[in-house]
Amino acid sequence: MNPFSISILSFVSLALIMDAVLMVIWSAFMGIKRHGRVCIEDRSINQTAKELAKGLEDHVCDSYAQILCGKAGKIWVPESDILNALDESKSDKYIHLEDNVFEFAKRRALESIVNSLETRPDISGNKDFKCPDMSAEMHKPLLCCARQWMYKHLLHILAVAVMLIGLIRVLWRIKKRHTLLARAEELYEQVCEILEQNAVMAKNAKGGDEKWVVASWLRDHLLLPKERKDAKLWKEVEKLILEDSRISQYPKLIKGESKIVLEWQVEGSLGPKVRRKEASMNTEIKRHHSISSTNKQKQVKECDSLYT
Repeated sequence: MNPFSISILSFVSLALIMDAVLMVIWSAFMGIKRHGRVCIEDRSINQTAKELAKGLEDHVCDSYAQILCGKAGKIWVPESDILNALDESKSDKYIHLEDNVFEFAKRRALESIVNSLETRPDISGNKDFKCPDMSAEMHKPLLCCARQWMYKHLLHILAVAVMLIGLIRVLWRIKKRHTLLARAEELYEQVCEILEQNAVMAKNAKGGDEKWVVASWLRDHLLLPKERKDAKLWKEVEKLILEDSRISQYPKLIKGESKIVLEWQVEGSLGPKVRRKEASMNTEIKRHHSISSTNKQKQVKECDSLYT
């Protein structure tokens, strides 16, 4: 083989090697991989480009959302800020990627946000990026959205709050009134039972006990210490007493002082509790009489047996 042929073969081999190297560089730059004679896209590079684009969109939209929430931010973000954000993400999250691979992913991410964000040229010829208004609204923090909603509907909120407070106060007064009337009826029943029982005891007593009871003594006896501070409670009891024709109320001089006394006026119109007490007392008396008579009969029989 002559020297000329050798030089031609060397040149062809060098050309093939350079072509292979350029193909590898071009494939990495374009984000594709070569499998035999077929070229396919590198999925990892595409995924990185999508993640970078998503991060850039969030960065631009978060900056606009800060403005909407009354904080420091930017509506139009310069391209230099975008590139700085990409470089920071390279050093933080994508440090394992090769520089040429990351450069391709960065270029793909910039192409993607050009389509998804609003752009305008600046004085130096670079681009400024702006998040669409709807996307910026979606990037506002929840606390900011709640605060703005409250400011927007402040009058309605105040009106509803006043109505709720008024309704609660009305319901509280109704409940308090219902509790007061229920307790007054309970005390009224106790007053009737005491007066009935006192009338029965005065009727059965041999010493001629008084049938009346001082109203103030009865009040202090029935009311709890905390209930004595509420004058409305006993006034409701007095109303029920005045409406009862069976109870007589009149002034009486006791130890030189005029007192209002209460007296049960109806004979034989005893309440169920008093009737039960009176019936139990009569039953007890009869039982004692029967026991004593039985004991006497036993004693008589024992005496008769001794004499016989």
